[in-house]
Amino acid sequence: MDFENKYGQCPMFYTMSVVEGKWKWVILWKIHEAEIIRYNKLHEELQPIAHRTLSKQLKELEANNLIHREQYNEVPPKVEYSLTEEGKTLIPILHLMFQWGETQLSKHTQE
Repeated sequence: MDFENKYGQCPMFYTMSVVEGKWKWVILWKIHEAEIIRYNKLHEELQPIAHRTLSKQLKELEANNLIHREQYNEVPPKVEYSLTEEGKTLIPILHLMFQWGETQLSKHTQE
């Protein structure tokens, strides 16, 4: 995507374009919590996400250097995901989002 022509140097647009999508923030959070997680475990924790959607989101996160994909050539095949150093820079934002959600949930359950 050509950011300069369409949106200049807008940092907010750039950030949102890298992590946009219904599942990316949750995927990053689950990988952060686990540190290293296998594909099937991640899929299980993100139900009702479709395999196609998860695969697409993981490929985009990897292309943006936010996660690392390690494939082990064995039978059956084993693939693990972890955050890259760049991905780890999002952890403070993830924690703030978690805390905000936790506060909002407790407010709504008390009503």
